Amino acid sequence: MHIESPGPRRPLALRVGVVEDDAATRESMLAMINAQADMAVVLCAAGQQEALALLRQCPLDVLLVDLGLPDGSGLDVIRSARALWSGCSVMVSTMFGDEAHVLRSIEAGAMGYLLKDSGPAELAAEIRNLHAGGSPISPNVARKILARAAASLPAPGAAAPAGDASAAPKPPIETGGLSAREREVLQFVSKGFTTEETADAMGVSRSTVLTFVRRIYAKLQVNSRAEAVHAAHRHGLLAN
Repeated sequence: MHIESPGPRRPLALRVGVVEDDAATRESMLAMINAQADMAVVLCAAGQQEALALLRQCPLDVLLVDLGLPDGSGLDVIRSARALWSGCSVMVSTMFGDEAHVLRSIEAGAMGYLLKDSGPAELAAEIRNLHAGGSPISPNVARKILARAAASLPAPGAAAPAGDASAAPKPPIETGGLSAREREVLQFVSKGFTTEETADAMGVSRSTVLTFVRRIYAKLQVNSRAEAVHAAHRHGLLAN
């Protein structure tokens, strides 16, 4: 469905798209976004095919996507958005919190993953967080990713089989390692803390935390919190 313009677009408003098949949820999200002085809805779709058609017409800053659409998977919408608009940050908004859906979404190009238990104010804050370079992820989802990463690690003290190069200790990251403050931020990220919670715990501003997060991503050569946690485990950067 096309969005009728309410008049001149607010300057510098974030261009937000919503792909959601549930009418009540969709209308709630649209009302929340349009109530923000720094956001404007430029795309709204109730299904996969409608979203794919509209994506070609609408440059986006942020796209919210449900995975379970009536005529296909939201994963195809994520891939198309990332291919068409490289500057578009995609966040999944879904009821599916299982490991398979999370990992497939990350692989498709999603930078954030929120379950539909988030309130309107939290969702608005996370849209800004995502656009600023953060990777919002629901705590329950973060725990599952961490549990998977932990399960893939060898038991403490376990010796690697002779000749098994894949089990050898990983070399230090080539970028020179993380600073003490970056490691501290990474610890909070690995525990599922939000940007605001991390800022409060460290006694710094939200923008400072986002700066640390961007540096961590660059040094670990990753694009999301989940990937950062995986990389940190591989390189032994997280405290036990």
